[in-house]
Amino acid sequence: MWQRLSFRTQLFLPLGVMFIIALIMGGALLHEFATGQLADENEPGRRSAVIVAAALNEALRASDNPRQTLDAFVHSLGAPSDIQFRSVESGQSPSPKDALRDTHSIPQWFADLLAIPDVSAASPVLIDGKHVGDILFQPDLSADLFEKWVGFLALTCFIVALTGMTAIIAYGFAGSALRPLENLGRGLTRMRRGDYAKPIPVGGPPEIRQSCEEANALARTLERLSRDNRQLLHRLVSLQDDERRDLARELHDELGPLLFGIRAGAIALLEAAPNDAGNPGNPTQQVLLSVEALQQANRRILDRLRPLYISDLGLRTSVQTLLQNFRKQAPNIELTATLDPVLDRIEGPPAQTVYRVIQEALTNVLRHARASSAHVQATVDGGAIAIEISDDGCGFPAENVFGRGLTGMHERVRALSGSLSLLRADERTYVRCRLPVEPARDAPASG
Repeated sequence: MWQRLSFRTQLFLPLGVMFIIALIMGGALLHEFATGQLADENEPGRRSAVIVAAALNEALRASDNPRQTLDAFVHSLGAPSDIQFRSVESGQSPSPKDALRDTHSIPQWFADLLAIPDVSAASPVLIDGKHVGDILFQPDLSADLFEKWVGFLALTCFIVALTGMTAIIAYGFAGSALRPLENLGRGLTRMRRGDYAKPIPVGGPPEIRQSCEEANALARTLERLSRDNRQLLHRLVSLQDDERRDLARELHDELGPLLFGIRAGAIALLEAAPNDAGNPGNPTQQVLLSVEALQQANRRILDRLRPLYISDLGLRTSVQTLLQNFRKQAPNIELTATLDPVLDRIEGPPAQTVYRVIQEALTNVLRHARASSAHVQATVDGGAIAIEISDDGCGFPAENVFGRGLTGMHERVRALSGSLSLLRADERTYVRCRLPVEPARDAPASG
């Protein structure tokens, strides 16, 4: 639970708890020591009341008219004071609450918290040995209690101010510490997505600065490795194209003449035996049909190994030829296309990659999709070419997004710093590719 809280919450929650604990401890200390302090502060008054009572009793014993002397003493007390005379006839007993005569400016909970002690004292007054009253010491503790209340408020305000200042400082510190960490987190997210160009701002405490510097060094290393990887992939694709070209040349130069020779020999044999030319069971006729099938298969293999006509006819025309062959192989699939005329300006590895991506996607549609319609779109927008092949087939297995063919295409696209994605939306399957290309050169005017 604690680990799920944010850093600021983990920082300020202990401060709030410390503030509450400080208030509780202040109240406990006030309750513990204020009661004894009030009793100690009024102890001299208690002793004075005893002395006054003793002096009064002595004066009454020596007086000829004790009652008059007592009345004169009571009259001399004048305004209410801490020392008062209480006659026996009044029958009133002092109460600790009588010590608080003005509590309007003090909350009742605070007065209850202090547990005001009973500091009153009563000394008997005797006339002719008869108890006529008491000299009471009943101090007014309102001023002392108000003093304690003011002290408590001052302590609370000090704690609040100290906690507030600490919170402000902690908030500023948290911001200065978290900002570099947030920059570091965003930078690591960019690195995870393959963006190594923007460096992480270096700031904060030395430990965080060191982490940012190490992350920037890691980004530079990853950028260099990514660049080297792209170069290796580009070299690998080039080697694969060279190998396909050599293999296509071998098939064309070696297998082509052999098949042509076999076909010519079969035709010569059929011409030498005209009576058997129309017989489907004639072995020579079967050889001729097999040779024609081998020649067609050889042409398809050559076409897949290396579309030799891209450099001669242009990419757009080559793709159109590919689409025509697809329509012949799958007449039950309605194939539409939107091809940008600027495609003919693309040359080299980008042109071959575009052709291969469309070729592989259409092959998958033909073999696996069980689709009734498909659409090919290839457009050039500024410095990039966008390719999209979609169909209304059954889609792709969730556990096998990229097959072997598309995986090879993905490597080709990565070698050119492009992107290849496969997705399913609105009951259609989409293969989308985006390749960066050089700005298109002006095509020569055609007659």
